[in-house]
Parts: sequence; C-alpha cells; structure tokens
Amino acid sequence: MVADLFHYGHVNFLRAAREQGDFLKVGIHSDEVARNYKRIPILSMEERIAAVAGCRYVDEVIGDAPLSVSREWIELHDIDLVVHGDDFNDELYQLCYRDPIDMGIFRTVKYTAGISTSEIIARCRAAEPG
Repeated sequence: MVADLFHYGHVNFLRAAREQGDFLKVGIHSDEVARNYKRIPILSMEERIAAVAGCRYVDEVIGDAPLSVSREWIELHDIDLVVHGDDFNDELYQLCYRDPIDMGIFRTVKYTAGISTSEIIARCRAAEPG
C-alpha cells in the first residue's frame, strides 16, 4: 500500500486484512513506485512506514514493496496470503497480483467509501484562502 496521509480508511483496510489471519505484514511502496502508480506522496516512505507500524492491527511493515507482487517476493517474505481492497478492476488485479491469484492466496476486503488520500488533498485545497 501507499498509505499516504494515513486515515480511517487505511485503518479499516488493515483491520479487515488482519481478520484474514493471525499475523499482518504490510508492504509499503517506495516514493518512486507511489509516484509512478498514483502521484508523488506527501509523506516519505519512512513517514508512511512509521504511521502504518503504529496501527494496532499491524505486526510488521516491509518497505520498498513492489507494485506487482511476485512469487519470489512472497517466498522471500514468507507470506501466506495477499490482501487488497476491492477497489481495483480486473486488469489492475492481474497487473499487480497475478502470481498470488495464480497461487490461490489472494483475497480482497471491502474498500471504505467516502475517504481517500485524494479526498483529503481536495479538502485541503478547498480550504485554502483565495
């Protein structure tokens, strides 16, 4: 995940992901991956890692997580299940999660509607004077 401007939607996701097992490892994308995937993050990867690590549902945080999760990365980090929100289309799921899907270890959890980092940024811009 990017986890920029950590908010309750992220917490809801992490809670739901934690309910899928008994130990939650969270991969955080580098600033460069986030920039290419969505936009330039406001918080650095180190700041985003610290925010996610502080969430009570998270047991471990892995920095520099790839956008496309490979079998090799899964095996390197001893991952049994890969979880993402249900907000992607099939093309994005295949792009990012082909290997865990093929391995039968991919699950989705409900995305929290009404809150996102992009929404928070838009609120901040709307609150700017003039």
